[in-house]
Amino acid sequence: MALVLSIANQKGGVGKTTTAINLASSLADLNKKVLLIDLDYQANATTCMGINRGSFKKSIFDCFKREATFEDIRIKTANQLIDVLPAKTMVEGVDEKVIADSNRDFILYELLKETKNDYDYVLIDCPPSLGYITINALMASDGVIVPVQCEFLAMDGLTQLLNTIRLVQSKKKVNQETLTIYGVLLTMLDNRVNSGFQIVNEIKTYFKEKVFQTIIPRNITCSNATFYGVPVTVYSPKSKSSLSYKNLAKEVLTRDE
Repeated sequence: MALVLSIANQKGGVGKTTTAINLASSLADLNKKVLLIDLDYQANATTCMGINRGSFKKSIFDCFKREATFEDIRIKTANQLIDVLPAKTMVEGVDEKVIADSNRDFILYELLKETKNDYDYVLIDCPPSLGYITINALMASDGVIVPVQCEFLAMDGLTQLLNTIRLVQSKKKVNQETLTIYGVLLTMLDNRVNSGFQIVNEIKTYFKEKVFQTIIPRNITCSNATFYGVPVTVYSPKSKSSLSYKNLAKEVLTRDE
């Protein structure tokens, strides 16, 4: 059965999508079968996996509206070990449908029950908010990876995320299930700026052993890879960013063991 990991932080621009697609690619390189779920309305994870947004009619949000199943929307990628449940940028009525659903916090949890037996890992790219969609992701997950940018005010807003995680933990406990902070990932470290290392120390002091040893550097190759619609691990396998995500995948496997 798959380990389900949400990649979440309500702050935008911290590397959630970049982490999701490159961790998926790196886990596949380690011969792990991965399902990547794109829950962001911007659909960047979908695009960055080389999927044309015009090539499919229904998305993950149709599943939330109970108008499609995973089998209806699942897309195979160029990498035979990675499947994607895509998102669409223009979506209407999702929030209203979710709010009206009597089981609204458990929609994704229920949908994943059978599918996750087909994978080693399920990675969920969460939107930059703590609304119903993110709550669904957390309820369906075994753990959360929290990307934190190595810049000033990095801790800003994390309290709200941690409170949301605690809320979900208490709900899952009723069903004798758990949700852990699987790891805190430091991203976009600029080696030329001392303040970046100060943030690293601050995060490690607060989260201690939860912080991944791997730190993702700021690197232009990530942006270039996005332009070509592929993970940086495919676009530039020997770049610093690519090697970092490959190390992260090895850490994930170690923690899973």
